[in-house]
Order: sequence, then C-alpha cells, then structure tokens
Amino acid sequence: MVMTVPESQQGKAIESWQGQVEELRGLVSERAMTGETLLLNMGPHHPSTHGVLRLLLELDGEEIITCLPDVGFLHTGIEKTIESKQYEKGVALTDRVDYLAPMNNNTVFVMAIEKMLALDVPERAQVIRVICLELTRIQSHLVWLGTHALDMGAMSAFLYCFRERELILDMFEMLSGQRMMGSYIRPGGLWRDLPDEFLPALQHFVDIFPRRVDDYEALLVNNPIWRDRTEGIGVVEPEEALALGMTGPTLRASGVNWDIRKAEPYLTYPRYDFNVPLGEHGDVYDRFWVRMQEFRESIKIIKQAMKNIPGGPVRSQNRKYVPPPRAELGRSMEAVIHHFKLWTEGFSAPDEEVYVAIEGPRGEVGCYLHGTGGTKPRRVHLKTPSFMHISALGKMSQGHMIADLVGIIGSVDIVLGDSDR
Repeated sequence: MVMTVPESQQGKAIESWQGQVEELRGLVSERAMTGETLLLNMGPHHPSTHGVLRLLLELDGEEIITCLPDVGFLHTGIEKTIESKQYEKGVALTDRVDYLAPMNNNTVFVMAIEKMLALDVPERAQVIRVICLELTRIQSHLVWLGTHALDMGAMSAFLYCFRERELILDMFEMLSGQRMMGSYIRPGGLWRDLPDEFLPALQHFVDIFPRRVDDYEALLVNNPIWRDRTEGIGVVEPEEALALGMTGPTLRASGVNWDIRKAEPYLTYPRYDFNVPLGEHGDVYDRFWVRMQEFRESIKIIKQAMKNIPGGPVRSQNRKYVPPPRAELGRSMEAVIHHFKLWTEGFSAPDEEVYVAIEGPRGEVGCYLHGTGGTKPRRVHLKTPSFMHISALGKMSQGHMIADLVGIIGSVDIVLGDSDR
C-alpha cells in the first residue's frame, strides 16, 4: 500500500526545513545550503560523546568542515536549587555537578562560604583535603584514560584503569560512607576525621600505583596505532587555547604553564614539591601525555601530605557556624539545641560577593557566591571547565576526518553534568 502525504503537510515540512536551513546560515558553509556537503547529527546518544552531547557536523566526504556543539540535554538546575537551600545543605548538590570530581566541587563551594564568613579551617583538615583532592584527580583521570582508550579500540587499558579506581572509591567509602557522592568536605573542615583503616589503605595504593601507571604507558605510548591516531590530531596553539578559555591539562598540553595549585596556591599546596607537566604540540597525544604525568605528580603530593598530617580537630571550633561534635550530643542539652538550630534554621552569611577558584581534574573550578545577609545565598554560579572545552571542539576538529573526532572529544575530558548545571 502506498501512503501519500497531504499537500498541506508537505508544505509545512518544507517550510520547517527551510527555517532550519536559515537558522544555520552563517554557521555552516554555503555549500551546505545547496546540498554539496552533508549535515549529520552525532549524538545526543552516540557512545563516544561521553554523555548526552549533540554535535552537528558538516562533512565533505569524511572530512569535517564544521562542528557545532549543542548542549543542554542534561540540564539539572543545580545552581538555582542551591540558591533555595541553606548554605551547608547545598554541599550535597555540589557533588552532582561533576560526578567524577565531587570533592573538588565540595571544596570550592565550601571555600567560598569560608571566605565569606572568614571561617577558620584547622590545619589537619586542610592537609586531608589535599589528599582527597589528589585522589579525586587520580580517579577522574583513570575514568578519562579508560574510556578514551576504549573509544579508540584499546580495551585492556579500560579494564586496568577501573581496577585501580575501585581502590580509591573504597577509600572514599571509608571516609564518607559513599563511594562517589560523599559530601565529605564541609564548611570549617571535614565531616569527620580519618577512620583507622584509611591510612593503611592509602599507603597500599601509593605503593602499587606508580607501577600500574608504567603498565598503562607500556600499553599505549609505543603502540603505533595509538600514536598514529593521536599525534598531530586536534592541535590547539597556546594563544588559541587561552582565547578559547581552556584550563587544566587541556591548556597545559598546549604549553601554557598555568596551574592554580602553583599560581594561586590554596590549602597547604605551597608546602609540596611537585612539577606541572607541559606539552609541546597541543595535540591529542600531548593531552594524553600530560595527564599521565599528573598521575605521578599527584602521588608525590599525597606522599608528602601523608608524612606531615598534624594532629588536632578536623573542623573549626566556631560554634556560630559549625555544629558541635557528635560525642557532645549525648552529654549536653545545649549541644543538642545548638545542633538542632543549625540544621533547621542554618547560619547567616553577609550580603557580600566572593569568588574562589581551585584546580580540578579537568581545569579551573570556580564558585561565585553572593550572600543575602540571611541563611540562603542570593546567587551561586559555578565556573566549570567542560563548557569551554566543548566550545573548542569546532576549532580542534576542523579539517580532520570524522574518525578523528572520537579521539578529540576524549582528549579534552568533558563531563556533561559539568557543563549543563
């Protein structure tokens, strides 16, 4: 049976198509308007897009002429939701922004609160925060390396990376009771002190992990297929990287020496001796190489921090903003009342603006916080690296084959929750 489309519907379809073409005019080449080149949707559910990312590609055969990213499919409204919460209750939401670096999001939000309140953080808590942030960097890079290699056909690296990541998630569970979204970093310090089993588990990890990094490199560094698919692909010059707003390993792979841990130190980072790996060519291979070296530098930082963990409390004694220790609740009615008031009413923060930035696994993670004088913020805005890196995909992929796009996307290490917050 032959189905015919009524002329009225045909007319509507043509008008819709013409409208879409007009919207694209100026974004794609004129050849796309005449059908000489092909417009192709990649995503939003293509496995190599690392989340619900849509790329509108203009192709001449297999060559990419134009790549237009389209984001927003994972929008959560987390920033606006935090604005409806008391300050401490907003911490749990920050875990969900970049689900591979929850402690970084905890830390930058909490540091903004501490800056606004001039709230002290005990030295022991600062050192433990550094350890947690570097473990977070390692486990995030492990997910990146495993999935990046898998996208390009190297399955063994994926299995090995997730084997090591399990050890880190086990340690996070020891600290917070959760493997990923633990909300362990709190205003004024930490949720609780290190459990007895944590440091032995951490020592075991730092002992074995350097050899495991050697194994990853043995699989990939001298692999001719890996080198052919990464060297000279997706090159970004230093000036272009800065103009595009790149940060983190993606920026440093282009040779720009900018690491907030060194340039604008926070917590106890000034005490530690570590290097900032830099690339020379700004291609997919250099972005891989920089992150591989960061594995080793993070282990160096953790080892130094482990040797110098001071004693003392892990949370501020300022009872105006910090609840009393749990042990006091069974002995003091005043402590129970204080705890109840903080968790029902919250604490007030001044009507001021602050901004804090730290170095995350993907790049600069910043928090703009504007208080109201009350218990809830007027505005919370998180500056995250993935949005800028997604916007750079068009420049990085132009002139390459469509098969190269998989490697380019993986090399910038995007997380869509990080972009669509």
